[in-house]
Amino acid sequence: QVQLVESGGGSVQAGGSLRLSCAASEYAYSKMAWFRQAPGKEREGVAGIYTGGGTTYYADSVKGRFTISRDNAKNTVYLQMNSLKPEDTAMYYCAASRMVGSWSSPNLYRSWGQGTQVTVSS
Repeated sequence: QVQLVESGGGSVQAGGSLRLSCAASEYAYSKMAWFRQAPGKEREGVAGIYTGGGTTYYADSVKGRFTISRDNAKNTVYLQMNSLKPEDTAMYYCAASRMVGSWSSPNLYRSWGQGTQVTVSS
């Protein structure tokens, strides 16, 4: 099973930016995604990318502010987060899947990172 290691979380003020990275131990997954989970809330898909063609998907709440990208040579996926809002505060997780289905369904993913905390203050 692929190992995923996230980095890049931290604390910023509203309007600031952060860049998350997810390094995978191998490249054999058709899709990768970023999810987040705030206390007391369900885990939600933030952005997804198909590693072959590079097609990307975003949750409505982050469209125009977040950008997911990948570097297949480095087996790494990134999430550039701009114009951050307090409601973006959550633990962010990287996930990888070979299964067919909706990119935003957590049940599709068998490999998960340990998470990185993002805190946005107003």
